[in-house]
Amino acid sequence: MSERRIVILTDGRTTPTGAKTASCVVRYKPKEVVALLDTTQPGKTAGELLGVGGSIPVVANLADAPGANTLLIGIAPSGGKLPAAWRKILLEAIDRGMNLVSGLHDFLSNDPEIAGAASKKGVEIYDVRKNNEKDVSNRLNLREDCLRIHTVGQDCSVGKMLASVELTIGLKKRGHDAKFIATGQTGIMIEGDGCPVDCVVSDFVNGAVEKLILANQHHDILLIEGQGSLSHPRYSAVTLGLLHGCVPHGMILVYEAGRKNVHGMDYIPLVPLKKIVEVNETMASLAMPSKVIGVAMNSRALSPEEAEAERERVGRELGLPVCDVIRHGPDVLIDAILAFRQKLFPHLKAKAG
Repeated sequence: MSERRIVILTDGRTTPTGAKTASCVVRYKPKEVVALLDTTQPGKTAGELLGVGGSIPVVANLADAPGANTLLIGIAPSGGKLPAAWRKILLEAIDRGMNLVSGLHDFLSNDPEIAGAASKKGVEIYDVRKNNEKDVSNRLNLREDCLRIHTVGQDCSVGKMLASVELTIGLKKRGHDAKFIATGQTGIMIEGDGCPVDCVVSDFVNGAVEKLILANQHHDILLIEGQGSLSHPRYSAVTLGLLHGCVPHGMILVYEAGRKNVHGMDYIPLVPLKKIVEVNETMASLAMPSKVIGVAMNSRALSPEEAEAERERVGRELGLPVCDVIRHGPDVLIDAILAFRQKLFPHLKAKAG
């Protein structure tokens, strides 16, 4: 296929939380993105609406994005359903010869109308969540000195993927052989590989994650993207399977400062951070000893002064290094990861970085 020129469909949902997938794609793949499609906010830019993406334009019609060859669905809604009003847009994209990329649970390739139109036009449908995972975990042949660091959350949609990617980039900049292990639709779109664990049959979640570890443990450090939260009433099952499948040496706790209630269930208060640390360490340690070694704070809703005060407060409360990997940069957590690695594996030669 020729170089992708992507229009990201976010119609009516172009916010950092409503269009989480779009936000991450424009952050990490900006050269591939031609425009966002939102009929409610044409003329604005990705930077204005998402806080990333700079001058990437928001258009109201596919005709306003000449040269685009791919339409990517830029939302990750609860349940992964295709908004009914978007069907017309997808069919128009197909008629224009555009490939479709979707991370929804509703597989476009299983939709008779959409799949039929794509077949007639000779375009491709990429359902990122579609998989045929059928392997259970065996917990054998894990390379002990390949450091596995797993991001875990106080809640869903707090920035576990973003923290994992930023830590991977930071480690690479320091000369370390690090690999981001994508476990969700957006991470797979960015990294180009991975497994959508929230769409794997429950018996095979642990095995699917273990397969990712075995395939990538020739790298020295793996940053495994977390999903959901052990305390989230809807998503705790996939969170636990992922935790036990990747058997982490250490964990980075991710949370959003200022959030009080469970995402999507505002009538349920969040479990305190201290309890989240305790529960993740207990559940992870059923497989092997594992500790939370740092905290990635999502401070997007705070002023710089508020963020600094929050950072100091959580650091005192948990006795761990804390930073917002975007606002402050990831260095304090990278330092924690490297110190932890040296402590676990003192026989490995420490790099100057």
